[in-house]
Amino acid sequence: MEEKFSRLIFIPIAAVIFLMIGYQYVCPADSNACHLRSDEKRLVPPRSPAFDSLHSEPDAEADEDFPAKVTSKFNFTERDLDRHVDFNIRGEDVMVFLHIQKTGGTTFGRHLVKNIQLEQPCDCLPGQRKCTCHRPGKAESWLFSRFSTGWSCGLHADWTELTSCVPVVMNKKDKKNAQKSKKNFYYITMLRDPVSRYLSEWKHVQRGATWKTALHMCDGRPPTQDELPACYSGEDWTGVPLTDFMNCPSNLANNRQVRMLADLSLVGCYNMSSMSELERGRVLLASAKANLRNMAFFGLTEFQRKTQYLFERTFGLRFIRAFTQINSTRAASVGISEKVRWRIEGLNALDMELYEYAKELFLRRYQYNRQRQHQEERLRRRQERQRLHRNYLAELLRLGGGGTEEEEEEEAVKAVGEVVTTEDYSSQVVRW
Repeated sequence: MEEKFSRLIFIPIAAVIFLMIGYQYVCPADSNACHLRSDEKRLVPPRSPAFDSLHSEPDAEADEDFPAKVTSKFNFTERDLDRHVDFNIRGEDVMVFLHIQKTGGTTFGRHLVKNIQLEQPCDCLPGQRKCTCHRPGKAESWLFSRFSTGWSCGLHADWTELTSCVPVVMNKKDKKNAQKSKKNFYYITMLRDPVSRYLSEWKHVQRGATWKTALHMCDGRPPTQDELPACYSGEDWTGVPLTDFMNCPSNLANNRQVRMLADLSLVGCYNMSSMSELERGRVLLASAKANLRNMAFFGLTEFQRKTQYLFERTFGLRFIRAFTQINSTRAASVGISEKVRWRIEGLNALDMELYEYAKELFLRRYQYNRQRQHQEERLRRRQERQRLHRNYLAELLRLGGGGTEEEEEEEAVKAVGEVVTTEDYSSQVVRW
């Protein structure tokens, strides 16, 4: 009698619990499917488009989803946007950092050796510029950068130098396994707004920097004095006025980002007589765009937190501390007229085009990854609800009794299948 009474009480309680769980499937917490709607008005105002704000405001780090469709100047494919590297730090994978002057590369380089969560962190001793970044259990480096291997391919080596030098250097460092295995090299870099970068380089040179020990190797040799004449006589260019800095035709600050990302062998290296200036610029820009697009990763100085996010998504690594955006730079403190700005933009016309291309690609990759992340999170929540549902239903059927274990399990699976069908259908509803 008592058992019959308990079952009579159990049935309505189980029904209420089942309805509550079912409601969570039809109207999950992260869904708008069950929100009240009006044909005349929207009860909830739509989010403002984030893409335009990202283009207009430096490092406007909004984490909102972008609109589904964004007017684009460049036709990037999903392959261009989907960047995920299964980086095997225990195996033969090597990260190669192409450090372009005055792009925030020093800060980013320090993040690589001091700020990544690793099983075996880089060993950075006080007072030493280089850190030891070994693979777990191996005495070989997984990182090729200024702060790990030093300037092993020359001071601020460019794409042309690194792609021919890095494999040789890394195989020499790992002589034992050089013949047994083939390393995978993943190139990364940082870019910066060309005008800000140019002004920053001018200020740096004005304080005495020269980079005159850079090799500029191309096709097996450095440029001759005639191919790359010096902009100054003496030890350095300390105190150079901006006008003189801009007036030197062989100044490597001009279009530096394109030159350092392009394959210089395509244009005869530093031999300017091999083709017309217009054709040379066209080839260099196309090469720089292709190399940048095919790199494992690149970041933008103006978008520090998005740079951190995309790096973590690309390599599956996590930083310990968040990146910070510093807008009070030396370049930002330089006041220039519109006429001077136009002159700098003209001297860096190729860099201006490259940066426009890079910025859209960078922001679209961010958009793509944010959307993918939200999809992954929704899938995880759905799977968790399904798991809880399965457990609840199995427990309810067990407490209700009335059948064998096989029958109870079959009924539970059938009930879960019906609920999953409802969720799958509701997920196809367009949500605003």
